[in-house]
Amino acid sequence: MAKQVMQFRDALAMAQADAMREDPSVFVFGLDVPDHKSIFGSTKGLLNEFGSRRVFGTPLSEDAMTGAALGAAITGLRPIHVHIRVDFLLLGMNQIANMVSAIRYMSGGQLKAPMVIRAVIGRGWGQGPQHSKTLHSFFAHIPGLKVVMPSTTQDAYSLLRASIKDDNPVIFIEHRWLYDVEGEVDTSIEGRLGESVVRRQGRDLTIVSTSWMTVEALKAAEVLARHGIEAEVVDVRSIFPLDKETILNSVQKTGRLIVADYDWVNCGFSSEVAATVSHALFGRLQHPVERLGFEFVPCPTTRPLENLYYPSAVQIIRTAERMLSMQAIDLTRDNFYSYENKFKGPF
Repeated sequence: MAKQVMQFRDALAMAQADAMREDPSVFVFGLDVPDHKSIFGSTKGLLNEFGSRRVFGTPLSEDAMTGAALGAAITGLRPIHVHIRVDFLLLGMNQIANMVSAIRYMSGGQLKAPMVIRAVIGRGWGQGPQHSKTLHSFFAHIPGLKVVMPSTTQDAYSLLRASIKDDNPVIFIEHRWLYDVEGEVDTSIEGRLGESVVRRQGRDLTIVSTSWMTVEALKAAEVLARHGIEAEVVDVRSIFPLDKETILNSVQKTGRLIVADYDWVNCGFSSEVAATVSHALFGRLQHPVERLGFEFVPCPTTRPLENLYYPSAVQIIRTAERMLSMQAIDLTRDNFYSYENKFKGPF
């Protein structure tokens, strides 16, 4: 059974199930993991197949449960710890920043921490500042952690499988709007952490994107192409380790760069990419690097303000117009994404 068409959520569930069948040391636990909603369907079927010893819920104690995951990992197990919202990881930062990330270094390589922490990001029904963060730049800033952000159904499967097999701790960040995305999954494709992929070829400018912004970037590139502008879209997928070569090769070709990040711009991942490209290709750049991300305020709760807070394909298009000294494109006949109308909660 190599290729199947499925939703993003089903690809995650299948990746975990395949890993658990192959390796009895893999188990899944976390807040509401055995709930009937199965974390947006991403753990569906696991409890029935593997039982409550390998699939179970935990108390609301993120710091303690992250410590439990670390203890399991250093004693030979491979935990997949589900925190649901990435915001909740802040309650486990002592373990993540001081213990999980450094245990291999502090033990002189005698201990390893093969553990995956899954966390959900993305907007929903107006949840405000406490359920709206992404934080991938936080985690990528800490030596010893790998940070992965898949944007396709194939990557949901392949990169989660690769993360589970990795002997280092991996923060695996999933955007909730992606759970509905459908695509083909080839289970024979082995994912590799630390590789970007060019989702669309172009000659006029490069768009480097993370997570859901890859979907927005592809939509923007589609609109721009109808007006004679070919944008190349680079989906980074892995925040750390970061594949700088693919990004640099693209900008070397196009001479222009927009970083469309799903996070605050200030001191974020987009700054790292901008600095890397400016240092390596300063003489090749035909325009200063442009960065898009969340507005630098706490997330508002009303939908009209959320639409201004979160970056979108429209912002990418308008930025490209300025970079290329184009007249503004009439977008009144274009349909853009409004997945939040489908979202019913929780979180």
